[in-house]
Amino acid sequence: MKSYKFITKDLDCAACGNKIQEKLSKVEGMENVIVNFGKLEIKYETDTYSKDQVEKMIQEIEPEVTLVEIPKNKNENIKNESKTNKNLFRLLLGILFLILGVVIKNNIISTVFILIAYVLCLFRTVKNAIKALKTSKEINENLLVTISCIGAYLVGEHLEGLMVIILYEIGKILEDKAINKSRKSISTLMDIKPEYANLKHETHVHKVSPDCVKIGDIIVIKPGEKVPLDGEVVNGSSSLNTSSLTGESKLTKVKEGDKVLSGSINTDGVLEIEVTEEYENSTVNKILELVENATDKKAKTETVVNKFAKIYTPIVICLAVFVAIVLPLFTSLNYSESIYRALTFLVISCPCAIAISVPLSYFSGIGKASKSGILIKGSDFLDNLKLVNQIAFDKTGTLTKGEFGVSKIEKYGSLSEEEILKFSALGESYSNHPIAKAILKNVDFNINIKEVENYREISGKGLEYTYQGKRVLVGNKELVEYNDSQNDCTKVYVKIDDEVIGAICLEDSIKPGVKEALDELRKQGIKTKMFTGDNLEVAKKVGEQLQIEEVKAEMLPNEKYSELEKMIEENKNGKVAFVGDGINDSPVLARADIGISMGGVGAGSAIEASDIVIMTDDISKIKDGINISKFTGRIIKENLIFAIVTKIIILTLSVIGVAGMWEAIFADVGVTLITIFNTLRILRR
Repeated sequence: MKSYKFITKDLDCAACGNKIQEKLSKVEGMENVIVNFGKLEIKYETDTYSKDQVEKMIQEIEPEVTLVEIPKNKNENIKNESKTNKNLFRLLLGILFLILGVVIKNNIISTVFILIAYVLCLFRTVKNAIKALKTSKEINENLLVTISCIGAYLVGEHLEGLMVIILYEIGKILEDKAINKSRKSISTLMDIKPEYANLKHETHVHKVSPDCVKIGDIIVIKPGEKVPLDGEVVNGSSSLNTSSLTGESKLTKVKEGDKVLSGSINTDGVLEIEVTEEYENSTVNKILELVENATDKKAKTETVVNKFAKIYTPIVICLAVFVAIVLPLFTSLNYSESIYRALTFLVISCPCAIAISVPLSYFSGIGKASKSGILIKGSDFLDNLKLVNQIAFDKTGTLTKGEFGVSKIEKYGSLSEEEILKFSALGESYSNHPIAKAILKNVDFNINIKEVENYREISGKGLEYTYQGKRVLVGNKELVEYNDSQNDCTKVYVKIDDEVIGAICLEDSIKPGVKEALDELRKQGIKTKMFTGDNLEVAKKVGEQLQIEEVKAEMLPNEKYSELEKMIEENKNGKVAFVGDGINDSPVLARADIGISMGGVGAGSAIEASDIVIMTDDISKIKDGINISKFTGRIIKENLIFAIVTKIIILTLSVIGVAGMWEAIFADVGVTLITIFNTLRILRR
């Protein structure tokens, strides 16, 4: 299966997008069909369907929609301005003829001008209605408006019929502009994608596509340029603007030996960077993929609303027919008056406000979070975030800095402290764990790692290797099978063959702002726990400092997993989140209701397994994410209640003759616009 992405040009209706998604999902050989705000993502075998075949299937539902391939090396900003301008010109011309038809007193000329106004204003709507009826045999909103306007003309309500279509067209144009505003707000994040890299050769530097740069190549970053790939500074110093990645405006100073992330902007000095990740695995590309696919997973609320919108219109159409036929039988109304009320009923029935308000709210919420350095992988995760009432934290690298310092080296045999440090460093040279980096910082002598053989990591315990024929274990006391009564620090034991020769004592410190962030979470009624593989004494000390309600220590990855499952089973009134940053956390992150990884320092596997990625080490972002989730949920409720209640009221009033076409237009176009502008509050918050 290969993944394809297209721009769905001229698709500006959420309900229609849902129909396309549903139809394509039923086609044999197609998988993971997602239609979201101008984008189609789909998987199928290369030789199964062509782009034209997929486009033809879509046009059976929405005749005007065409597919445009998204360029690989360029972010496409979806624009339909030319189409909007044509519709606006045609609408203004129709309004001009309407005014002339009203002003001119000659009945024949006035009638002709009114008819021309009808043709100009109804042209697009009638065209779409006929095509939809021919191809998919479905009644959509275009047909409802067409029937209402033509019906109003036939029963003598010429001006009201024209005002229906004019206000409808104005509403659609404003709706397009409001949605495009939301899209543009999100697309600012996509500007982090680098267009080129300055690849250094022995004698010169030239621009190449970031895709062409390999690991180990040297690239040059000039002032004002974006860092195109992840790497390590080998020459120069500068300040980097990482706001597009982390949401933080504070500049980060880097020098030789520091790691830099792609997507950052170099503000002053010239940097030479050795590339450590190809573009496909770079931070900037992962972020772009997360944001592009963020709304692909539908929240439960969104799914329910989509299903409701599908059955809503047919039910109201049946009721409109019932009104037209039955009212004259039981009231003094004639059929002309009852048909007018039924036509009003049809205009009110258009489900756009209901169909568009929920997905647009999630889209805006995810965009707002991404601008704050919080990447949420789907609307379902954004929806569930507000329900979190328990959070379990990993300790090292999450609550603490993960920057261990060697406090002392304990000797249990005849070998010196330097030899204990040497055997530990030989193994840790192959590891990226924070403990490994701390130990290596204390090595100021040469070690020959070429003599290390049969290296392997033992999950949750440590590592093993062979050196000059000797079996060496470096890790916790369970790995080396050593009973130590003193656990006042984190210890890394070294065992050669059958003898434990010593231990390296490490101490970590709590990250700035962590205590305040946890206090804020507790104020929101969230219970905090800590899961760690560290010894109990060290874990308790950290737990007491941070006032964490429950501390679980000396845990293996499978024990963390089991404990989290137990939490989820016992927690009936909310959701359980887990926050971690390491490779060992990946299974727990995947199992949690909401897995949150620390993207700034987190391992790639942890980021892949999580549902939410925080692009800094600042766990206060969790509170920000929860607040965004709650506000998004509140906006969705407001939109749904307002749209449904308004439609029910005006539907009822139309039946008894109080509400006419003007009120019907408000119930359709007016309500849609109000819900859209209300949704945009999420981005402005």
